Amino acid sequence: MKQLFKISVLILFFFIISVQAKERKNMKISVISNGNKTIFSLNGSQASKELYAQLPLTVEVENFGNNEKIFYPPEKLSISNTPNANAKNGSLSYYAPWGDVVMFYKDFGSASGLYELGECISGLEYIKHMNGTIQIEKVD
Repeated sequence: MKQLFKISVLILFFFIISVQAKERKNMKISVISNGNKTIFSLNGSQASKELYAQLPLTVEVENFGNNEKIFYPPEKLSISNTPNANAKNGSLSYYAPWGDVVMFYKDFGSASGLYELGECISGLEYIKHMNGTIQIEKVD
């Protein structure tokens, strides 16, 4: 009986791990600006899950520096279990001190308070030209 219980617990454990892995793989978002769509694949971190849960969003995008576009989600994101970013062209990051999400269109590197959310998988060339109001949605 104990052996059967142990096997059942192991099966349940592997099922949960499998579902979580599938969920992380499938977390994709689209950012629409000026009629163009950019797709990001999220990394499954706590911050990326919280951003995903706030979608859909319609927000203003801003230029910052010569390498990134930023927007502010309605609620700040938790950074627990979220890796530090080493941002490059196409990185999606979260800058915790200001509470903004950053879309890089040029290499940047790392900075204190900058966390990785995911990476661009389509439409990288559109990030640099984003302006005004953008729409962010879940991709099925």
